[in-house]
Amino acid sequence: MPKVNYLIDMDGVLISGQKIIPGADEFIARLRAKKIKFLVLTNNPIWTPSDLSHRLQNMGLDIDKDSIFTCAMATARFLHAQMPGGKAFVIGESGLQVALHEVGYIQTEFDPDYVVLGETFNYSFAQITRAVRLINAGARFVATNPDATGPTEEGIVPACGAMAALIEKATGKTPFFVGKPNPFMMRAALNYLGVHSENTIMIGDRMDTDILAGIQSGMGTILVLSGVTSRDMISAYPYQPQRVVGSVAELELD
Repeated sequence: MPKVNYLIDMDGVLISGQKIIPGADEFIARLRAKKIKFLVLTNNPIWTPSDLSHRLQNMGLDIDKDSIFTCAMATARFLHAQMPGGKAFVIGESGLQVALHEVGYIQTEFDPDYVVLGETFNYSFAQITRAVRLINAGARFVATNPDATGPTEEGIVPACGAMAALIEKATGKTPFFVGKPNPFMMRAALNYLGVHSENTIMIGDRMDTDILAGIQSGMGTILVLSGVTSRDMISAYPYQPQRVVGSVAELELD
């Protein structure tokens, strides 16, 4: 029987804010000790894998940059597959900018092929206005992830999905969201890790992104209750995870 591989969400599964979820470090250590392939899969497009690795290691999680795959990386792969060497007007931080640079995309506000919306620490009204005008002029609208809000130490903040809704309202154009639960991101992550969906399990804390993405991509699914989903919320969804556990600390590895 082939060894099981894991795609693991980050926020709510391994970390909460700036702290490790209890037992997450031991879980990663057990994966490494058993030489099990895994990839941290995140809808956070702000940071590069190197940035995220540094942040996680500072918290005590031994995860290198090659074990991290972001929705920004998936977005870059999508654009490269659609139109190699294209041009994009980009709203986002280094995680998205670097990913697009690495696939040879020119980032410009002059006649871009795409408007690419990610997440940023300070959304600019001038940038949003420019994006609206470029989309109305014919640029295709792509967004890194559909999450309406994101967690911070101070509480939730508007995220990519919320800003995309604003632009959609102003343009009448619906964005293509690349991140979870889009199967494109899942397939890109599986290819990056070099594994197959039938031997891979998605671990996440969100029913509407992590678990849905795993099911739509033909993977096994494990929901952890250490993030945004409580046990009594699960039954409201028409699809269900294969397993529900309190946290990754409870998972036994074959």
